[in-house]
Amino acid sequence: MGLTPELSDAKFGIASLQNPISMNFYDQWLASDFHGEMDYLKRHRDLKADPTRWLPMARSAIVFSINYVTPKHDIEGRETSKLRTALYTRFTANQSDYHTVLRERLSPVVQELERRYPGETFRMAIDTAPILERDLAVRAGLGWVGKNTCVIDRKVGSLFFIAEILTSLEVASDEDPIHGSLISPDFCGTCTRCIDSCPTGALVAPRSLDARKCISYWTIEAKTVPPENLAGKFGDWFFGCDICQTVCPWNEKVFGREKMQKEARPNVSGDQIRSDLIEELGNLLVASNRDLDRRFKNTPMSRSRGFGLKRNALIVIGNLKLFELTETIRLLVEDPKLGALAKSTLQKLTP
Repeated sequence: MGLTPELSDAKFGIASLQNPISMNFYDQWLASDFHGEMDYLKRHRDLKADPTRWLPMARSAIVFSINYVTPKHDIEGRETSKLRTALYTRFTANQSDYHTVLRERLSPVVQELERRYPGETFRMAIDTAPILERDLAVRAGLGWVGKNTCVIDRKVGSLFFIAEILTSLEVASDEDPIHGSLISPDFCGTCTRCIDSCPTGALVAPRSLDARKCISYWTIEAKTVPPENLAGKFGDWFFGCDICQTVCPWNEKVFGREKMQKEARPNVSGDQIRSDLIEELGNLLVASNRDLDRRFKNTPMSRSRGFGLKRNALIVIGNLKLFELTETIRLLVEDPKLGALAKSTLQKLTP
């Protein structure tokens, strides 16, 4: 099967949907409560163990790794925003939601498969379906799971999305029977840069992430306010975090060490950058939740909704000591959900 022009920068492989090799690890992860508030991960457990429970026709998965950064991309600037966000939010020029973009790119492949195999069924899955995607990606030959829990490919690094087309076809694959784990073979070696660099200690062991300590979890998935001592370690991260990927030697090899190191460091020096941050964060705080939901609709940051974006703004303001926003923050001290955070942020800004 050849790739369409829409996926010319992607890689793909094929894997069976039977018997996920990481199920025991996933069960241990859930038992440790490392999933935090993401209760749906526990509810979907049995569906992940056997995808035919929710999609009876499925027999195989065509698994894609689709780059959201390539070596030719200029990822150093933040042209549309000075807020520090995860690299995947800059996937497209207009910051469109990647679910929409990937569906558009995979649709021609599905249509071609349906034309070639009219008696078979094909369905796209883009990280919203109850599937152990990294499990499938490894068994499809797209990489190994690194110590930062991301799938890593020696030639393209780890800055890619994983997506699948599930099919009723019994597709023969080159799946290696020695893959008894997600790290066979393991090309991380003795390196622990990702673990050592995580400011909150979320990587509690190689390939074991405690979401309750993760910046990305708290700024994207969580519906509550993080503990103050933890939020103080978020630095200037407003939405997501890439540190455990940008310090990875495999990404440095692909994208350049200087470029990756720059992404791993804060970008808050200079009067103009500070001024831009103050303006942008201040606008977020005074906007209504409805206006924010409308503004960020169809973008990755819609995931946090109005409450989450204001929560993230307050954390960044406190960490960066943006005292110019003191009066704006006072407007939120009576807010039923953000009031306590607003008060603690004011305390940080008090000389």
